[in-house]
Amino acid sequence: MNKKFTSSNSQTDWQRLDAMEDEDIDLSDCPEVTPEMFAKAIVRRGLPATKTKAQITLRIDSDVLQWFKSQGRGYQTQINQLLRAYMEAHQQ
Repeated sequence: MNKKFTSSNSQTDWQRLDAMEDEDIDLSDCPEVTPEMFAKAIVRRGLPATKTKAQITLRIDSDVLQWFKSQGRGYQTQINQLLRAYMEAHQQ
């Protein structure tokens, strides 16, 4: 492992950035956010939960759990969303 000292001195020209106006910012390489993107968005943290959740003990196959965990943070939320989609699909 490389143990060289890394400088924490910023090479950013902060004075130039502070002087910029909104219209000076080049957004040509940023895609426009559409209403469809917002409709598909998932809020994972930062906002309080809108529904009450119950804590349970659930036995699932270990390989299934490992796969969900390998997807990264929020795997329990992901499992909940899949169960909700299944429930809603079968309520009709």
